[in-house]
Amino acid sequence: QVQLVESGGGLVQPGGSLRLSCAASGRTFSSYTMGWFRQAPGNEREFVSGITGSGRGTRYADSLKGRSTISRDNAKNTLYLQMDSLKPEDTAVYYCAARLSTVLTATPQLYTYWGQGTQVTVSS
Repeated sequence: QVQLVESGGGLVQPGGSLRLSCAASGRTFSSYTMGWFRQAPGNEREFVSGITGSGRGTRYADSLKGRSTISRDNAKNTLYLQMDSLKPEDTAVYYCAARLSTVLTATPQLYTYWGQGTQVTVSS
């Protein structure tokens, strides 16, 4: 069982930056492939970025590629998402998710554990 708690969301102006964090419970955090997803009102949940347990493998959706960096600190059981040059269309609830696998996937149904989400609003 893994419990995930996101933080770091908020209101930011276009062009601004945010760093999201996801704190995970448990002693085997490094065994989990982790992902960030987002969901805007009326839209399906979409993949943003993912990282393998070791941190050596990463993947980004085209929507945030070049404007975001995913990382993890396995000693602190924490996942991060640095987002820069934010746009109004990045407004959404951002979720972190975990799956007990070495395979990095963008499919949300393949992730077992989910956080409660953190709201990101990009607006002037």
